Amino acid sequence: MTRFELWAPRAQRVELVAGGRRVRLRRASGGWFRSELPLEGELDYAFSVDGAEPLPDPRSRWQPHGVFAASRTLPLEPFAWSDAGFRAEALPRAVFYELHVGTFTPEGTFAAAETRLEHLVSLGVTHLELMPVAAFSGERGWGYDGVAPFAPHPAYGSPDDLRRLVQACHSRGLAVVFDVVHNHVGPEGCFFARLGPYFSERHATLWGPALNFDGPESDEVRRFFIDSALVWLREYHGDGLRLDAVHAIHDESPLHFLEELRIEVERLSLAEGRPLFLIAESDANDPRLVSARRDGGYGLDAMWNDDFHHALHVFLTGEHEGYYRDFCGCTDLVEALARGFVYAGRYSGWRKRRHGRADPRPRGSQLVGFAQNHDQIGNRPRGDRLSASLSPARTLVAAGIALTAPFIPLLFQGEEWGARTPFPFFCDYADAALRDAVRTARGDALDPCARETFLAAKLDWSELDDPQHQRVLAWHRELIALRRRTRALCAGALLESDVFCSEKESWLVARRGPYLIAAHIGAAPATLPVGSIAQTRILIACGAGHRLTAAGLELAPDSFALIGPL
Repeated sequence: MTRFELWAPRAQRVELVAGGRRVRLRRASGGWFRSELPLEGELDYAFSVDGAEPLPDPRSRWQPHGVFAASRTLPLEPFAWSDAGFRAEALPRAVFYELHVGTFTPEGTFAAAETRLEHLVSLGVTHLELMPVAAFSGERGWGYDGVAPFAPHPAYGSPDDLRRLVQACHSRGLAVVFDVVHNHVGPEGCFFARLGPYFSERHATLWGPALNFDGPESDEVRRFFIDSALVWLREYHGDGLRLDAVHAIHDESPLHFLEELRIEVERLSLAEGRPLFLIAESDANDPRLVSARRDGGYGLDAMWNDDFHHALHVFLTGEHEGYYRDFCGCTDLVEALARGFVYAGRYSGWRKRRHGRADPRPRGSQLVGFAQNHDQIGNRPRGDRLSASLSPARTLVAAGIALTAPFIPLLFQGEEWGARTPFPFFCDYADAALRDAVRTARGDALDPCARETFLAAKLDWSELDDPQHQRVLAWHRELIALRRRTRALCAGALLESDVFCSEKESWLVARRGPYLIAAHIGAAPATLPVGSIAQTRILIACGAGHRLTAAGLELAPDSFALIGPL
């Protein structure tokens, strides 16, 4: 027997359409329709509401023919997991690697990604963060326009292909993080509005109507998205979730959706006897996301720190367009390293208002820091990486700062070897008017709807044969190895007064425990004041010149050095 169910609170009749037959489901309480039917094995099915055209199951675990087609039941045989003893590295000691399945390999599949895991192991990362893999319209896309949040995207492979990838990661000591989207759904292939009040009548987002998390009949909507999040942890053995753009989750309930999700994930963690974590992306700079629930927070484990990225980017590139105009490079980079957020109640000229909230107990181990990620690359008109605008030497400095900062570090695929391939925004919508609207709205230099734009984003693994790329890769490996074996360099206390800079000469010095970190990108050699240097040595360095003297640390332009112990 197989149980079929659908929440359709305004429907009079719901029929299961499968195998050329229509079977009426029984009405249950709370707007549900349910029946157990003598149907077994893999079966394509859909639901017809009040005689209308059949629609896929919103809780479908498998959409083999895409999000417009019928859903499919999964085989009865359970997957043979063998990772019972795996436990993810604790977040303060973690190094994240963000990966887009469709462009990580030429094949763009879960199975192909599995063949590259040894590269990640040798790099030294601990957590593989998958950009959203829930099914979306078309074959190619970033994944943030998903419409089937319980099912893996069919172009990447089957549910068991994804399970095999996770199991392969765990067998190599790699944790897996699923990126999930609870602030909106995609503009195409979503049938929620035909089934029930999934969308809010009071709130909206930049991407369209907000999800109904606090209005009439919102309980089942909340349950739907919480259940979808738990699927990636329970049925696919994920170790954590990255929650996309939580500032766009509009919920005025006394128990916010994010806090309820935290509670449910804690219950699952206790039931399964393994740690599970939640990391938020937020544009609000609100420390309440990671504050304990007893202190009025939501209790999430960490959040992305865009301020650190923006300050580092301006320091390295000198760009001041768009939101970068709010940052002044060296000074704000010091502020980020010292206190976490640059904007914690400070006036933002870009926003024309004060932005952010001060954290009374800031901790670097609750912030994810990065020199690059999918957004900060992909939202540029050409999707160009730092390697396209910085000298090879300065890309090494960028890695040096990011991988010794007091935050949880994250790398974006290919960053570890200075990949030259771009990562522009791309999509594959079926509707011509929607494609035109996307082109007009984004105004990118590359057509986001063209297949060529997607193909250009695929990593070129042959770059690793080039000595220059090998040098960048070796530098990342050395930095990550040093970080992981040195407790003082893991994510932890922010630097407060132990970091300072020269805006005029473009250098920065930071102290982390018994170690000093120094970076210099000025036009001329500089001597950095590093205090007492007796019985110290340079542990790792890059650049044309670096030397400890009685006067301090001499660095050539575009150089980085870590010295100690003091």
